Amino acid sequence: MVKLWIKLIKDDKIIKDVVVEKQDAFEWVNFADYLTEGLYALDEPTPVVIKHHIIDFAKFHVVRFRPSDFVESVNFDYMWVENLDR
Repeated sequence: MVKLWIKLIKDDKIIKDVVVEKQDAFEWVNFADYLTEGLYALDEPTPVVIKHHIIDFAKFHVVRFRPSDFVESVNFDYMWVENLDR
């Protein structure tokens, strides 16, 4: 099961959030697709996912995306993605 909590943070406050839930087994190759689904619901762009993001998520069950990880400009300080299905 996949259960990700995506939070957009600005000035240390959550300005938008969404929980992405799937009944399928979690697959690393689909990590960017899970983000895209959640961010589509928030009407926000998807960041560029690199190896460093995957390693942080695998090791700590959380990952932080900064505005520099996005191709488009964003109106938040960072995006926090947390695994709720541990």
